[in-house]
Amino acid sequence: MKRFPMLLLALLFALSSSLAAADVFINVGTGPVGGTYYPVGSAMAKIWTDSVPGMKASAQSTGGTRNNIQLLADGDAEIAFADGLYYDAYNGKGHYEGNPQKFLRALAPLYPEAIHILVAKESGIRSLADLKGKRVSVGAVGGSTMLTARQIFRLAGLDPDADVKSENLGHAETVAAFSDKRIDASVTIGALGIASVVETTTLGLVDILDIPDDIVAKIVEETPYFAPLSIPAGTYKGQDNPVKTFSSPNILAVHEKVDDETAYEMTKQLFQHKADLVAVSARMDAMDPSQISIIRIPLHPGAEKYYRETGALK
Repeated sequence: MKRFPMLLLALLFALSSSLAAADVFINVGTGPVGGTYYPVGSAMAKIWTDSVPGMKASAQSTGGTRNNIQLLADGDAEIAFADGLYYDAYNGKGHYEGNPQKFLRALAPLYPEAIHILVAKESGIRSLADLKGKRVSVGAVGGSTMLTARQIFRLAGLDPDADVKSENLGHAETVAAFSDKRIDASVTIGALGIASVVETTTLGLVDILDIPDDIVAKIVEETPYFAPLSIPAGTYKGQDNPVKTFSSPNILAVHEKVDDETAYEMTKQLFQHKADLVAVSARMDAMDPSQISIIRIPLHPGAEKYYRETGALK
């Protein structure tokens, strides 16, 4: 009998240790503060923490897709936002030539991101060719925005290294640089209504440059996950006409090592709490199971199970 309390304590300790071991820690790679990925990723982390038993999820501000893919590869994130660069990464193309990231799996389609070429009103820039010799914000070093910017410069007949003075600035830094007249232009990638473009246009600091049809056609030919897009007139203050550009559909990517049941629950809870995500960003209304057909990498088996249950996959 004297041993009973000790045995009970040992049993309780073992039980509590077992429950602690069952906790699932999820880090979500998002994007720079000032973009859409970070606040939406934070909302997703809250949904999963509140709705999936034993899960503790948190969102991390990052440099964007390329940074996120590296975080997944290094085991420093389990889930990540990714624009079309995920296609190159999985297939070993472009920057990932000879180094395919075959661990990548898709959890959910999100929304298209438009490429915005912003030019300071007093810069005199009226075409892509006019970017020669100008100071241009191109996002984080090695990020997908920088890679896309260099592709645009090259197809416009500019040497990305010699003809353009690239500045590696995030969204908030780009807004400040336009305000202080430290840059002449920026390549900004984000959903229509992205905060940094809303702010600079509302302040009357920038215009949005058209990307000519022939350049868009070349980009789409080179990069299968890009698609032509017209930014509707009135999307931003002072934008009286549609703007020709292109877009990249983005996804929520996951490492293949995430177990099937966890991936299933995360996918299910995202769609069951979609209204919470739309409350953070209206563009999340575009998140729809019917859009899984645009994803260019394999679905995670857990996510696939959810889509089959709901009829999105036959």
